Amino acid sequence: MTKPLTTAAFFRMFPDDETCLQHLFDVRFGDGFECPKCERASKWFRIKAERAYSCQWCGHHLHPTVGTPFEKTRTPLQLWFYAIHLFTTTRHGVSGKELERQLGVTYKTAWRMAKLIREHMADVDGEAPIGGPGTNVEIDETLMGGVKKGTHNRGSVAKTVLVGALERGGDLITAVVPNQRRATLEPFVTTNVRIGGNVHTDELRSYANLGTVGYRHARVNHGAQEYAYYDYRLGDTVSVNAIENFWRHLKCSINGTHTSVSPKYVGLYAKEFEYRFNRRNRPETMLPELLSTFRPLNG
Repeated sequence: MTKPLTTAAFFRMFPDDETCLQHLFDVRFGDGFECPKCERASKWFRIKAERAYSCQWCGHHLHPTVGTPFEKTRTPLQLWFYAIHLFTTTRHGVSGKELERQLGVTYKTAWRMAKLIREHMADVDGEAPIGGPGTNVEIDETLMGGVKKGTHNRGSVAKTVLVGALERGGDLITAVVPNQRRATLEPFVTTNVRIGGNVHTDELRSYANLGTVGYRHARVNHGAQEYAYYDYRLGDTVSVNAIENFWRHLKCSINGTHTSVSPKYVGLYAKEFEYRFNRRNRPETMLPELLSTFRPLNG
C-alpha cells in the first residue's frame, strides 16, 4: 500500500491554475479530440480570456470545467484541487471552517466546495452491487442525530436511519432510509447485495426473510449479549462487527470534526466516508481518480 500524495508533492504537481486546467483538458479531451461542432480531429489552442480551448478548424470552444465540480466557479482551480487533496489525506473528514482557514475563502464558499466534493466522491464511487457466491456480507443499520423524546422502532423519532452492507475484505454501500421496517430494509439488501452469498445481520425482524430470497442468512442476537460465533453451516464466523466499526468511525469523526450534521446531508457525509473506506488499501489512487473521473459532456 502506497501512501497518499504529500502536500509538498501536490504543489509540485499542480503549481498554478494553468497546470490544473491543462490537466482537466488532458484527462477529458486531449489533442486530437474530435470537435463536437465540425466533427474533425483537432488540435486545441488555449484561450487566455476564459477557461477554454479553441478548435483549430472552426474555432469551437471546449470548456474542461463543464460537468465537473469546478463549473461556474470563480475560485482558483488550484484551491479546488488542494481541497480535494485534503479530503483524500484525512481519515476524519474536512470541515467547512477548516477549508475556510486553509484556502483563505469565505465560509459560504468553503461549505459549497465541501458539498460539491462530497457529491463528486459519491458519484465516482458508484453503486455497484457487492457480495455473491462465496462472500460474506454484513448488513446493519444505525441511527444518526440528536436526542428527542419519542420512539421510532429502535431509537428516537428525531433520528436519521442509515443502513449499510459491507463485504468482508471488499466494498461498502450505505444509504439513508426512512425507517427500519422490512419493506424498507429488504429491498436495500436485494438491490445492493448479489444473491448466493452469506449475509450476516443482527436479530432485527426486518431481516427475517433474507434466507428465503437467495441468501444464506445468519444472525447474532445482540439482545442476548451475543456478538460473534462460528457457524458450521456457513463455514465462517457470524458477526456484524466490521460494519459496526465503520458506524463508530463515522459517528466519532462527525462529532470530532463537524460537531453535528443536518439530517438533510447525513447521507452525503456517509458517502464521503464510504468512498475512503472502499479505497482503504489503495489511498494513493484517490486523488488521481477524483481529478480524472467525470461525467461525459453529454451525460
